[in-house]
Amino acid sequence: MSSKTQRRYWLMKSEPNVYSFDDLLSEPDGRTPWDSIRNYQARNFMRDDMRIGDLVLFYHSNAKPPGVAGLAVVASEPYPDPTQFDPNHKYHDPKSTPDQPRWILVDVAPFDRLPRFVSLDELKSNPKLAEMQVCQRGSRLSIQPVKPEEWREVLKMAGYLGPALT
Repeated sequence: MSSKTQRRYWLMKSEPNVYSFDDLLSEPDGRTPWDSIRNYQARNFMRDDMRIGDLVLFYHSNAKPPGVAGLAVVASEPYPDPTQFDPNHKYHDPKSTPDQPRWILVDVAPFDRLPRFVSLDELKSNPKLAEMQVCQRGSRLSIQPVKPEEWREVLKMAGYLGPALT
């Protein structure tokens, strides 16, 4: 399997008071555009590396406690984030045009619930996750790659035995 077709794993952060995993579960279309990302590295992950079927640790950030709240799946190819073109939107970008969009997004859909929430403190206390990006001091990137062995360890910590283990 080539790197373009091999499933990848991600951690995507969202503040639960803005958009929670429960909000994702209740989407009428069964998915949501992961919009308003205005960091070039996070944008590049969505544009260049994410593929339909990649799995996501849905992470509640800026919460007490922060941590992994559920599992999601990348549900679309990358496409331009429409919020960049809306002059009334908080994340409008006047330098972006439909012919040359700066900001890209993917749609995300719920994949599965976790038996239990896994807090950031728990992640940091697990020596097998010492190199996981979210466990690093100063790690603020809202979209982060997750190594397959880290993915499996987080699911193990959550008591998860479902199809996302493969």
